[in-house]
Amino acid sequence: MITLAQIRERLIQEIKVSGMTYTDIANKLNISRSSISHFVRGDILPALDTLANLCQILDLGTDYILCQDIKDSKN
Repeated sequence: MITLAQIRERLIQEIKVSGMTYTDIANKLNISRSSISHFVRGDILPALDTLANLCQILDLGTDYILCQDIKDSKN
């Protein structure tokens, strides 16, 4: 089972790698900086369209950010 904590960790890592600030990302997504903070803290997940645009900005696949590359040990 994929957890919000796993998604949060990947998001934090990829934002760091990008070199962009929360403000940079928020401006590109046309949302508030505090929304980015909420995503990173794991308080909320972005809406699907925001998630898709966030992945595009960070040059990520949605499968990666949603941890779909993690194998379930029961499969």
